[in-house]
Amino acid sequence: MPTAEANRIERKLHSRLVPMFEAIANPARGGTVNLFWLGQAGFAVRSASLLMLIDPYLSNALAEKYRDALFKHVRMMESPLAPDEPRGVDYIFATHAHSDHLDPGSIGKLMALNPDCRLICPRSARDKALERGADRDRIVHLSSLEKRSFGGFSVEMVPSAHETLADDGKGNILYAGYVVALYGIRIYHSGDCVPYDGLPRLLRERGVDVALLPVNGRDDYRRECGVPGNFTVEEAAELCVRAGIPLLVPHHFGMFDFNTVEPEEIARRLRPFRKNGLDWTIPRVDEYLTVRRQGE
Repeated sequence: MPTAEANRIERKLHSRLVPMFEAIANPARGGTVNLFWLGQAGFAVRSASLLMLIDPYLSNALAEKYRDALFKHVRMMESPLAPDEPRGVDYIFATHAHSDHLDPGSIGKLMALNPDCRLICPRSARDKALERGADRDRIVHLSSLEKRSFGGFSVEMVPSAHETLADDGKGNILYAGYVVALYGIRIYHSGDCVPYDGLPRLLRERGVDVALLPVNGRDDYRRECGVPGNFTVEEAAELCVRAGIPLLVPHHFGMFDFNTVEPEEIARRLRPFRKNGLDWTIPRVDEYLTVRRQGE
C-alpha cells in the first residue's frame, strides 16, 4: 500500500511573467508538470506535450444568471484567461454540471477554438455539456471508477459527494473527481466534495501525490439558500493525511464573497498539520507550481 513517503514529490513555485494564455502554451520540461490556478476550482495542467484544463470558469455566466438573486455571484477576481484565448488545449475536464465547473460561457468557445480538444465528463453531465456548446463527437463519458488511458496520461473518475453522493436516477454519478497520472505523478482533483466513508482508502490505493481540494466549507445558511458546500480546510488536510497524500493545493476561494475563505486563514488552519508531514501550496493566479517525482 503506498505511503506518503513513497509518493514524495518535489515542487517549486514560479512567478508567472507573461499572460496566462502564453504561460500555459509553454511546454513543461520533460518529467515535470506545471499547475496554473485559473480561479475557483479551475486549473491548467501543462506537461511537455499536453495541455489540460480542469473545471475552467472563465466567464461571468453566474453573475448574469443570478443578477436578481440573494447571492449575486459577482466575481471577486478577474479571470486570468479569457474563453477565446487558449490555443492548443488537448483535454477539458468537467467534474460536474454546475456552471462554475462546466461553464456555459466558456465550453463552446474553448472547443471551437481547439478543434482537436476532447471534453471528459461524467455521463450525467452530457446533456448539459451539449446545451452549452460542446461538440457531441468529442465528449468522453466516464463512469464511476472507470479508468481510461490516452496519449501520454491516464485518468480515473472517482465519486465525489457535493454534500451527498448522488446519481441521476440511471446509475450515473452527478459529482466526480479525477485521478490524472502523468510521468508517474498522480494528481487528484475532487471537484466539489465533502468527506465520505471510503474516500481516504480509495485515494491511498491509487497513490495520489497531489490533491487539488476545495476548502470553502459549508453551513446551514448557504445550504438553505441552494449552495451546497465542500471540505473545510481541516477536512481537506485530514483527507490528505489519512490518504497518504503529501501535497495539498486548496482552491474554491476568492471568487464569490458568500463562498470563500481568506488565504491567510487557510494557511493558519493548515499549520497544525505540518506535524503529520503535510505540505501545501496556496495558489495564486500570478504564480504556477512545478511538480516532479523526487530525484528525477
